[in-house]
Amino acid sequence: MTQIAGGWSEFNYDVSAEAEAVLKEAFGNLVGVKYTANAVATQVVAGTNYCFLCTGTGTQLPGPQFPALVYVFKPLSGPAQLSEIKRINP
Repeated sequence: MTQIAGGWSEFNYDVSAEAEAVLKEAFGNLVGVKYTANAVATQVVAGTNYCFLCTGTGTQLPGPQFPALVYVFKPLSGPAQLSEIKRINP
């Protein structure tokens, strides 16, 4: 399947080291929850938008894991920026 210009790719469940690095850079020193990427979709704009399908786990207080979509923007130059975190309700 071909990707539509400006559209999102399909989710890839083989998350590359490059995508993992973008996610890590976007979170910086975030504390309280650890997000583990299970899949990633991308959208090429003036840079790249990433949508990570993640499993969130509390780091301060033990609790249940939860699914979430984590959106990150990586500009052509400069650091990755966390755009939004959406918790997915079952």
